[in-house]
Amino acid sequence: MTDTKPTELPPDRPPLLRSREPASGVRGGPPALDAERLRELFSGAGAGTVGFEEELLLVERATWLPADAGALVADLDDSRVKRELPACQLEIATSVHKDVAAAVGELRACRALIAAACGPDLAAIAAPVHPLLDGPVPLSPSERTEALATRYGEVIHRQLVSSLQLHLAFGDAGCTLSVYHALRDLLPELAALAGASPYIGGRDTGLCSVRPVVASGLPRQGVPPIIDSWEQFADDLAWLARGGADASEWWWELRPHLRYGTLELRVLDVQATTERTSAIARFVYALAARLAEHHHLGRLQPPAPTWRIAENRWVALRDGVRGELLDLRTGEARPARRCLHDLIDAAEPYADGSLDDVRALVDHPPVEHLRALGLDSVVPWLAEVFTA
Repeated sequence: MTDTKPTELPPDRPPLLRSREPASGVRGGPPALDAERLRELFSGAGAGTVGFEEELLLVERATWLPADAGALVADLDDSRVKRELPACQLEIATSVHKDVAAAVGELRACRALIAAACGPDLAAIAAPVHPLLDGPVPLSPSERTEALATRYGEVIHRQLVSSLQLHLAFGDAGCTLSVYHALRDLLPELAALAGASPYIGGRDTGLCSVRPVVASGLPRQGVPPIIDSWEQFADDLAWLARGGADASEWWWELRPHLRYGTLELRVLDVQATTERTSAIARFVYALAARLAEHHHLGRLQPPAPTWRIAENRWVALRDGVRGELLDLRTGEARPARRCLHDLIDAAEPYADGSLDDVRALVDHPPVEHLRALGLDSVVPWLAEVFTA
């Protein structure tokens, strides 16, 4: 990351999901990655670049229940839009950008393409979970889906969860690992900010984000482990492979991504509108730039214990910005809203413009708007604002 005003990469740069050949240790690649190759991978990514992956749901307007997305994705025939694991889920993967605004613009354009392809009977929504459904759903047909269903059974059929995933590149392996631990400490604050899934199965769960509860049925979810070195990471991936899984199943809420040489932030609930997405993404990008600078200045603290972050993470999914988070070192309790406002103030000098839009999300949380709408109105509203 850099603190200079970025520029968009050339338009012929391939989409994020196809921007690199599979690295060794990734499904379809050579069998193993050693520490030296990992350092090369994470030092080779374009510093300051950003890309999004956004998971969405297709629903029938007559019932607001899930619809199979296969035909729509095939008709679109756009490499940026693909099917996901559940049959009703699709994903947008943007190109690689050096400008968050450009990435958001591409995301908005892709949403518009999807909305136009839906016709009168279907609608796309950006919902972290389906508000009216709680149970197994059909899966998209593929060899990978079959393999996952064999490994994880019915649990994999229940993973109708959608997140906004940000890929951040630093162009330096040491910086990447250092920022990984700094962002890891802040996962609860980011989750509280983005919490937008109070409903599931036609009921209010009392949580601000039920998505991670659903996701926790699978292993390797939630707060990721400390990675002491690239040697340790290589050993961990090799150990995972011996159990029959691979790096794509390292499903933590933050992970080094082996295809792109990025940090992939996976803690954020998908947002109903691209305006909300823009606010959160601009903040995260600026925050990462600040953390990268602090790494080079030697100002980042050692990683905190995983269980302490997990304690704050639970408060975040329950209470969102209305909760209190404990300082990971001292144990001092502070309102999550105050923590977020302090982070926004610290990140703003690294942003391209004001971060007042993300301050507004702290003061007027998306989850509270969803509750004000009520369960009967929430899915039609999500469809209405999909291209906003």
